[in-house]
Amino acid sequence: MRWEDVWLRYRRRDPWVLRQANLRLGAGEAAVVLGRNGVGKSTLLQLAAGVLRPARGRIVDRPRHVGWVPERFPADQPFTVGRYLTGMARVAGLGGAEADRAVRRWTERLGLTPFHGARLPELSKGTAQKVGLAQAMLRRPGLLILDEPWEGLDAAARDLVPALIDEVLAAGGSVLVSDHRGETARLPGAARWTVADGTVTAHAPADAQPGEIVVVEVAVPAARAAGAVARLRADGHHVLRVRADPVAPDAPVAAGGPAFPGPVIDAPPAPPAPLGAAPGAVGSEAGAVDTSGPAGQVLR
Repeated sequence: MRWEDVWLRYRRRDPWVLRQANLRLGAGEAAVVLGRNGVGKSTLLQLAAGVLRPARGRIVDRPRHVGWVPERFPADQPFTVGRYLTGMARVAGLGGAEADRAVRRWTERLGLTPFHGARLPELSKGTAQKVGLAQAMLRRPGLLILDEPWEGLDAAARDLVPALIDEVLAAGGSVLVSDHRGETARLPGAARWTVADGTVTAHAPADAQPGEIVVVEVAVPAARAAGAVARLRADGHHVLRVRADPVAPDAPVAAGGPAFPGPVIDAPPAPPAPLGAAPGAVGSEAGAVDTSGPAGQVLR
């Protein structure tokens, strides 16, 4: 998606909120929108979502499917959670059975099952925010836009937001997110777009150093360990070691914690990747490998 000389003001004689914005967000890339309150961060996100149109310039190559979570979810609607999400799934183009599966998946994942029959105005701010996240993810978005997504969420849901972002990026989507709580420190690979005095300045990710390697810990079932190691090596990644997990499979796992239950295996280094291939370790450079799902869990 590209911004080409984008200007915006709300009325003809009003001052410009944004001037000469020239930006680019590619597939698999994320950007964090920074700035003081009232400088135009939400305006920038609404332009990206297509909710607002530029007064001058244009935004091109916007992905077809956009998931947008506004800062304040409009919970003053006369629907139950289940009916609202089903309706949004249909709007997103999902058929009956597919829509039902998507609603069930995201209500379960976001802990909304007990609220399926609750009406939106009855929800707390945090629960309403979860409904906003669910509707944005019903159909995998090519562009996910999150305006202060951590606001009002409990600890478990706050931890889930970076995982959702990683999933969209791993599938080739793009992500724009704003935050004033400092939560975006969890997204070290994201570019920074700073809004000030009507202009937007883009900065490359602070950790985007050529040749830099990060370690991604991966937990897999013991029976699949050998196959997982083989696939990682075949993709050119360097497996540092494979170790047993002393914790029960259903016990909470902390970042940097156990890998998988099973015997310890000495894992000799893989041969160097071909010239030009991206280096990595137990995964790859940040976010490039995602083995989450039934076969495992990525720990960052």
